[in-house]
Amino acid sequence: MTVILEESYRLCCDQARRAGTNFYISFRALSPAKYRAMCAVYAFMRRSDDIADDAGSPAAASEGLRAWREQVDAAFNGSQSTDPTLLALADTVKQYRIPVRHFHDVLDGTDMDQSVTRYETFDELYRYCYRVASCVGLIVLPIFGYEDDSALAPAEACGIAFQLTNILRDVKEDAQRDRIYLPLEDLRRFGVSEADIMNQRATTQFTAMMKFQADRARDYYNRAQPLLGLITPDSRATLAVMIAVYSALLDKIVARQYAVFDQRVRLSRPEKLWVAARSWWRYRS
Repeated sequence: MTVILEESYRLCCDQARRAGTNFYISFRALSPAKYRAMCAVYAFMRRSDDIADDAGSPAAASEGLRAWREQVDAAFNGSQSTDPTLLALADTVKQYRIPVRHFHDVLDGTDMDQSVTRYETFDELYRYCYRVASCVGLIVLPIFGYEDDSALAPAEACGIAFQLTNILRDVKEDAQRDRIYLPLEDLRRFGVSEADIMNQRATTQFTAMMKFQADRARDYYNRAQPLLGLITPDSRATLAVMIAVYSALLDKIVARQYAVFDQRVRLSRPEKLWVAARSWWRYRS
């Protein structure tokens, strides 16, 4: 590995470590090579989100994402980039033979947030979740290692489960940005209005609707579970930690009776470490 490439990986790993996300906790169970690759993917995701979040307007965000897509594609084609983390990403894509189309889908999903603030049906929401979450799972699947395509469907389901959990957690924050990710068809079914969401009214109808969404998310966790047996043994602890941490977050939302308007539901650091340690011990290779 050249000095420049090594430095690119180091920058990616530093970004992931400083962020301290739920995902990063699980990275540490991987081999050094897989750990670096996961950090390179994380740096791409972080940069994509930052471009969208830091732009002054949706139009500026879309333009920034377009320019970023060009940089990413150029790096994949062997060109130098002004972003030092892209060298590590391009090396990871080449080394693990990751389909480039999944990165395009992620950027398409990120760009959807610049123009779409409501989802009429779950099918529409699923398309968004697939792009911003399932495609991340399909990107890291070759890094985990798998033998056949039977791993693809549970990997897709895993991303859906994670994103639905995020949506349930972030109802209040999203409403403050004039976004409702909960399908409007479900709001109507349970007698919840958009005004209830925007004005943070935790009605009995809202609670019933949230339970329906949580049950749906749990179903996708169940669909994802077979993936643990379909990836290489040295990656199972990492995936198990990811699933366990997000599943525990969903459990906490349910335990608080969907009181997401009161305060942001999150796992404390001791809770995360306990969940992670328990899962790592069970699936360690």
